[in-house]
Amino acid sequence: MTPETLFVYFGLCVLLAISPGPDNIFVLLQSALHGYRTGFLIVLGLCTGLLFHTFIVTVGIAGLIAASDTAFTILKLLGAAYLLYLAWGALKAGPVGAVSSTEDPPGAPALSGRQFYRRGILMSMSNPKVSLFFLAFLPQFTNPAIGSVKFQLILLSLIFILSAFLVFCSIVIFSGYFGQLLKRSARAQIVLNRFTALVFAGLALRLAFSTK
Repeated sequence: MTPETLFVYFGLCVLLAISPGPDNIFVLLQSALHGYRTGFLIVLGLCTGLLFHTFIVTVGIAGLIAASDTAFTILKLLGAAYLLYLAWGALKAGPVGAVSSTEDPPGAPALSGRQFYRRGILMSMSNPKVSLFFLAFLPQFTNPAIGSVKFQLILLSLIFILSAFLVFCSIVIFSGYFGQLLKRSARAQIVLNRFTALVFAGLALRLAFSTK
């Protein structure tokens, strides 16, 4: 794979990571409420989840999802259910106290760092469209004439994960700063929690009624 091809591919990955979607909205809202540390843990979880999609694409399982309406429907309904669970959690959440930008608020959120990390993993793994995207997008940049296609798919997947990591970390830094201002107003936090719940509920409905 030529450096020019990889450069173009990396640029496209960055643009795709920037475009609004469940993952970057999740990072934005949670970082604004709970600070940098929580945001970075969620980003690590999301990127870990992308490794799962890399695996199922390289071994061919994603082809089954693409071919089977039943498999796709089951996975997307599970993903929608998880988004509704996040919406309910945001709806019940109360305001948190002011803290430094480098750590989570004392006593809130109720979830531990490990739980936020796992939440990021589940957020990524429960979206079957990521696997379908990998299946449709990555092969366009492979070339069987230059070596193992499986190795090329793994390399392209890792580049995509790197681009997503950089974009999501930028979102964390941006939202974490404004999150410190947000913590000074309990009313603003309640409004944002309600907005977060509405966003996740909308994303759940969008995923539930989506098609391949």
